[in-house]
Amino acid sequence: MDLTTPVMYVKGVGPRRAGDLEAKGLSTAGDLLHYAPFRYEDRSNVKPISELAPGEMATVLAEVESLHSPRFQRKDLGLVEAVVKDASSVRLTAKWFHAQYLANVLTAGTRVAFFGKVEFDTYKGELAMLHPEFEVLREDDEDEAGLHTGRIVPIYEAAGKVTTRVLRNILKRLTDNLPELEDALPETIRQRLKLPTLAKAIRDTHFPPAETEVRLLNGFRSPAQVRMIFEEFFWLETGMAFKRGQARAETGIAFALNDQVREQIKRMLPFKPTGAQKRVLGEIARDMAAGAPMSRLLQGDVGSGKTIVAAQAAIIAVENGYQAALLAPTEILATQHYLNLKKIFEPIGYQVLPLVGSMKKKEKEFAKSAFQSGFAQIAVGTHALLEENVEFQRLGLAIIDEQHRFGVMQRKKLQQKGVTPDVLVMTATPIPRTLALTIYGDLDVSVIDELPPGRKPIQTLHKTALELEQVYSAILREVRAGHQAYIVYPAIEESETLAVKAASAAHAELARDVFPTLSVGLLHGKLPQEEKERVMSAFQRGEIHVLVSTTVIEVGVDVPNASVMVIENAERFGLAQIHQLRGRVGRGAAQSYCVLVTDKLSEMGKERIRTLVDSTDGFYIAEMDLRLRGPGEFLGTKQSGLPVFRIGNLLRDKEILEEARTEAVSFVEHPPTAGDLQRAIEYVREHWQRRYGLALIG
Repeated sequence: MDLTTPVMYVKGVGPRRAGDLEAKGLSTAGDLLHYAPFRYEDRSNVKPISELAPGEMATVLAEVESLHSPRFQRKDLGLVEAVVKDASSVRLTAKWFHAQYLANVLTAGTRVAFFGKVEFDTYKGELAMLHPEFEVLREDDEDEAGLHTGRIVPIYEAAGKVTTRVLRNILKRLTDNLPELEDALPETIRQRLKLPTLAKAIRDTHFPPAETEVRLLNGFRSPAQVRMIFEEFFWLETGMAFKRGQARAETGIAFALNDQVREQIKRMLPFKPTGAQKRVLGEIARDMAAGAPMSRLLQGDVGSGKTIVAAQAAIIAVENGYQAALLAPTEILATQHYLNLKKIFEPIGYQVLPLVGSMKKKEKEFAKSAFQSGFAQIAVGTHALLEENVEFQRLGLAIIDEQHRFGVMQRKKLQQKGVTPDVLVMTATPIPRTLALTIYGDLDVSVIDELPPGRKPIQTLHKTALELEQVYSAILREVRAGHQAYIVYPAIEESETLAVKAASAAHAELARDVFPTLSVGLLHGKLPQEEKERVMSAFQRGEIHVLVSTTVIEVGVDVPNASVMVIENAERFGLAQIHQLRGRVGRGAAQSYCVLVTDKLSEMGKERIRTLVDSTDGFYIAEMDLRLRGPGEFLGTKQSGLPVFRIGNLLRDKEILEEARTEAVSFVEHPPTAGDLQRAIEYVREHWQRRYGLALIG
């Protein structure tokens, strides 16, 4: 047996369990060995019941004598009590609330290992354990007392019907008979960082030595765990370093930064750029002037002016005889970009054309012909730009907006429309540095961390559904003062169709009963493109006072006169998304407000709302969102650039990730020997796609 042996042939698995394990992504013996426990319990304090003392954590091996469910007068709390005894003949009562299912598990005569805190029940005058962990012990267990109790016990996340106890048995056999392991981590790095060998790290991660501190294990900081986490991050970062090296070895376009370029940028700019915008443009311009293709991520909070910076980069390309293309994830955002860029580039005579799915056939054919002939210098579109029959005369700059909504391969498709064009990736969703380094490790990062002058911070208020009358009165006051408002009806858990119905019903009620004297518009994703554009244009011209919308206005809509954003059911969204919605107001000189209307709030929900009320800093909010929701949900399920880690955690292990990145970059740029580098290249080629789900390196 070796690491590639199918999991079905691992002792103790078999065909039935193999299906559950494979559904969890555990297909081979190697996958099993890297399936780390998510926590550990110190069950080494095994005591007879007669020696237990209140307040201590202990493990008891006992037999169930009886099980019953006491009833309460007022309501049934689902209390289950098991009376157990051991060889000392002293009894202990184990109690669980809302656990009626235990009646089929803890039958009389069952031998069980209980682990929990010992308490003294003053009402009954007896020892008890409240909600103890337990495991049923069976006759056919091999070395049951030594594996499930009497030691530091690993707790695994179950895989279907394969319980933590079954996994423990399987992994004990597997680690006791480890196949030969290739320790691919470069020996020089392993020795310098004093990391254990791979075989020792795997054994000690699953079954830690008795002297290991449980505190370290549950913090994932034992030497074995640190080695496993470091190695996972090291190979990811090594692969990223190889990709960066390959990209920089390619011959790109060396754009000239001459007086003509500078003059056109001055003519185009509608306002004086901020210091942050100047700094970021300088970084982009240096990349574009270099001989290698640019690969840069431009991060900026809502309203920070990313589009203006991208427009300046497009001027550099166009004045050098090339075209620029901007790819956006939705038609409404693509349309907004098109309208903005058309207005920006009018003074300098550039042709800007859109290409989106809902355009008429003749319009699409005209746009494609204009891109191919070079008549249009700037293309703005959705996925329609990626179709095979879309060709450019000379594409020099590919701009991807809201990159986290696209996959890695879609970015590559746009790049392939030209000969090694420069790539500028933009996002208005601030991504914490740790995550940015991991997802976009092959990109250089620029951050616009300054808002244009004259903007007042948005005031964020929290109201309950019972206070809606006050909210509507505030909207009326703002409209009478000459401003406009959004009311957003999000629906995260329901379908887009149900969200549209909710917004449509609310629109009818608001227009009829709440704001009969105002013009109330409706915008949602199911509207035809022409209708969306008509509504957006009317709102921008001030003809619509209150715009009722689904979250299609999350990014891209820019109406400086809008001063109120009301978000209904705000508890249904992550922090970053609400921050994006909030960014639709506060774009003019007037004081703006964001009102978060909630129904029922959990403790976590209250913390999220507090964060938004207290801060308008997108990067701080993104850090909190990441902490509360985890990387996968933070980025959304469609994000295909996020690696799947076996043991590493981007939040918990930030320092290890940074160290692994430093070591990987140093190793690739200054390998100990040519042989070491070649072995690393081969290892990454073999494991990159399967381990991290990322594009193969060449």
